[in-house]
Amino acid sequence: MVADVGALVSGECAPGFEAVGEAFAANFAERGEVGAAVHVLVGGQVVVDLVGGWANEAGTRPWTADTLVNVYSVGKGLLSVLVLQLVDAGLLSLDTPISSVWPEFAAHGKERVTVRDALCHRAGVPAIREPLTDADLSDWERMTSALAASEPWFAPADGHAYHTNTFGHLLGEVVRRVTGQMPGERLREIAAPIGADVWWGLSDAELARCADVIWAPARPLPGVDPHSLEGAAQMLALGYFNPPGYSSQGVVNTEAWRRAQVPATNGHGSASGVARFYAAVIGALPGHAPLVSLGLMAEAARVHSDGFCPVLGEEVQFGLGVTPTTARRPLGTSPRSFGHFGTGGALGFADPDAGLAFGYVMNHVIPRWQSSRNRALIDALYSAL
Repeated sequence: MVADVGALVSGECAPGFEAVGEAFAANFAERGEVGAAVHVLVGGQVVVDLVGGWANEAGTRPWTADTLVNVYSVGKGLLSVLVLQLVDAGLLSLDTPISSVWPEFAAHGKERVTVRDALCHRAGVPAIREPLTDADLSDWERMTSALAASEPWFAPADGHAYHTNTFGHLLGEVVRRVTGQMPGERLREIAAPIGADVWWGLSDAELARCADVIWAPARPLPGVDPHSLEGAAQMLALGYFNPPGYSSQGVVNTEAWRRAQVPATNGHGSASGVARFYAAVIGALPGHAPLVSLGLMAEAARVHSDGFCPVLGEEVQFGLGVTPTTARRPLGTSPRSFGHFGTGGALGFADPDAGLAFGYVMNHVIPRWQSSRNRALIDALYSAL
């Protein structure tokens, strides 16, 4: 037990992993954490299972092991696994044109954009051009139709741009067209048998378990109509704010947002749910085959697109839906590690060499993905291996 590291923290660390408990407690004492959980499996065995703090800003609801929270782009990694499973099954190939399963997507010269292009953010549609409202976020057909009808901002050969929010509707619709299932339904079909508490589109029972997201600092909606801008500025603004709440601003703690399926942005999960999903991806859950063949997952985890990203404003390396470990955002010490960060620091990743799966979720959102909090947890974890 780690009862000695702070009254806000409860749970267990296996012998030798106490440093992770200390780092987790320090996140509350020194780094402004409000509510959070971290869960780690090594070789299918739980070595860290910690929760702490509060599920709301008022500090009246304690964070518990089954608390769910919006994990933002952590959901991109989960969605990518659903797509890679279809490749494994022979229902798609990485170089299948998206228009072959979604004919409407061919509009405005997008007929040659492939599944591979979409997975590594080269599909050319990081923003939807048609004006949309927050009510549209709950209307899957409206969102995907508007995306399909959008003129691309660039061709796949021209480079990449992080599809911050459209990634979910783009690849989620590929999943729906191939399987007949909405992404949330497909995710639960895969996650339930492995005990992974991860979701898109919450029911009443899950709504009651949600922590409130706290933005620090609060992010007001832009005062300028994104459609009044031009060029790259318009692409960037529309990607984040068309619909206005596409990145969750102003809607994140509402029932409508939690019930909607916005797979790149509004996935909800627990730390154990995220970690168990990644353990299953690499075949590190006893009694369960890998969710994706190990060869295909290794291919997905290497760099497929490298260069400056106008959305993120820096040099970025993309794998196939998952993020390879890089010097900028290291995921432990193995060059084969992969996963995905979420806005504010949420993180799920797997290290196939160590047989390790990691899940960290929190509700106090600070800018960008990598944070001092998840960095401290990863460093402490690898010091124990």
